[in-house]
Amino acid sequence: MAAVAQCVRGALRPRLPLLSVALRTSPRLLCAATQQKNTGQTLEEDQSQSQNEQKVEPSSAEKLLAEEKAKLEEQLKEVTEKYKRALADAENVRQRSQKLVEEAKLYGIQSFCKDLLEVADILEKATESVPKEEIKDENPHLKSLYEGLVMTEMQIQKVFKKHGLLRLNPVGAKFDPYEHEALFHTAVEGQEPGTIALVSKIGYKLHGRTLRPALVGVVKDA
Repeated sequence: MAAVAQCVRGALRPRLPLLSVALRTSPRLLCAATQQKNTGQTLEEDQSQSQNEQKVEPSSAEKLLAEEKAKLEEQLKEVTEKYKRALADAENVRQRSQKLVEEAKLYGIQSFCKDLLEVADILEKATESVPKEEIKDENPHLKSLYEGLVMTEMQIQKVFKKHGLLRLNPVGAKFDPYEHEALFHTAVEGQEPGTIALVSKIGYKLHGRTLRPALVGVVKDA
């Protein structure tokens, strides 16, 4: 038995220095491992913090971009509305100008026509004043004068019609205050009240607009 114990001690003796070395070096290894672990945790925390910052920064940038986009859209809306209003105003001005030009073309001769109406009235009175029984071959001078007056009156009426100037001779028509001017009212048997019984002076319209109202006598209730 003593021999066996001696053999075991002899076998273990060479390994004791290795165990002591291992025991001496293990705290250093443990410290290094701990430092590496702490360093890894720190790196992970830094990376996580940087990722969080990166996540926050894009959110702030997106918010700024959204605000800028909203401002630009509002400005675009305002500019579009102003542009539409400007177009509408320009179109209204164009239409009004065109209407004024057309009216100037149509009614630019209004004053001239009014002056010519007096000439037409004189010609009409001249032809009406000639006794019809005196117009015969035995009186050639008067007949020629009368025919000349009639032809002149017909020609001037053709010129009036060519330029949109039409006669108003509303005998028997309903009284219209826009086209007629009542000089008197009288009771006339067999005619409806409110109609025109007599035309004292012929009226005229220029392109549908009353240039001179007809002077008339209106039938009233009996």
